[in-house]
Amino acid sequence: MPKIVMKFGGTSVADIERIQAVANLVKQELSNGTQIIVVVSAMAGHTNELSKKVEDISPIYDAREYSAIVSSGENVTAGLLAIVLQNMAINARSWQGWQIPINTSEEYSSARIEKINTENILKKFAEGLEVAVVAGFQGIAPDGRITTLGRGGSDTSAVALSAAFNAKRCDIFTDVDGIYTTDPHICPKARKLEKISYEEMLELASLGAKVLQTRSVELATRYKVRLRVLSSFLKSSIGNSGTLVCSEGEIVENKVIAGVAFSRDEAKITITGIEDRPGIAALIFSRLSEQAVNVDMIVQNISDNGLTDMTFSCPIDQVFKAEDALQKDKNTSFEYGKLIIDKEIAKVSIVGIGMKAHSGIAKMMFESLAREQINIMVISTSEIKISVLIERKYLELAVQTLHDTFELEKA
Repeated sequence: MPKIVMKFGGTSVADIERIQAVANLVKQELSNGTQIIVVVSAMAGHTNELSKKVEDISPIYDAREYSAIVSSGENVTAGLLAIVLQNMAINARSWQGWQIPINTSEEYSSARIEKINTENILKKFAEGLEVAVVAGFQGIAPDGRITTLGRGGSDTSAVALSAAFNAKRCDIFTDVDGIYTTDPHICPKARKLEKISYEEMLELASLGAKVLQTRSVELATRYKVRLRVLSSFLKSSIGNSGTLVCSEGEIVENKVIAGVAFSRDEAKITITGIEDRPGIAALIFSRLSEQAVNVDMIVQNISDNGLTDMTFSCPIDQVFKAEDALQKDKNTSFEYGKLIIDKEIAKVSIVGIGMKAHSGIAKMMFESLAREQINIMVISTSEIKISVLIERKYLELAVQTLHDTFELEKA
């Protein structure tokens, strides 16, 4: 019998009324003759509450106990949904990560899934189970302790279970009705996409689009899991609504650009007067890596009298760590003039598989920004995306301009 994985986020299971609405969606899907694995998050805000309780006790804590505490929210939701389904005469039961089991690495608050044992759930399906309700976000380490999968962990759980059980599809239910060409709050002309390729979705997720987490899209891409993003708040949710994330071959004809992504929380750091010699870049970025600074875009100027400047971007909340790492090494491991830090930066990106076969996309992007007097500070490209750093005050104008330039409101 075909299997479907349905994942519901925190806003979809925020209270008993919402959990009952989710149960109705599950019942509706069950009528299609499928066996269902439902993955649930904690009720909205619950994980943050638990995390704050831990931090109120101590800012430094045992990550194993932290995982045991914050994973409990998903257990509550799974149990409640199983009871609601049972009251609807549906054969359902809840599963925690260790009961399946979902085996993970030992990085307790950011563990990676290593193996999923399908035997226990398949045995119950064979005995007549209709719905397995799984607590997302959690697994079990080799030492038997509970682990959590980090930010977006329930999405990761859902995609991994879809791959393990060879599910027909993985439906990710959220509070939005699909993936849009950009954030509709920034650009009212934004259009919901019917389909988007794995590669485009992965780029959009990594560049700031918040509908899906990067790790879940990486897994879906690797195992070719067909993802569908849709809203749990619409009565017609189960039909052909939402956005399908799939292989490029399933999309009849791609637009050149699929979407515009952006990130507000960027900073730009320039190191001036660095000695231009082999190994200096490796040394600088080794120091930043040791402090877990997530470096994004990098530009090095042309050498002048044996000295050069190097500019890189990073999340704004990591500026202090980057500054600390570089100042510690000044005049010891390497010399430089000064650090210039700009925290009023945003990153704007265009993404589209169509770039592979079309020239002139960069020209169109840069000319459209120039017409609006938006200065480009740093440029980064890949085969299917172009990203630029600009002043944050121009972010909304840049997004709207690029959306209009590439006519993304048109299907």
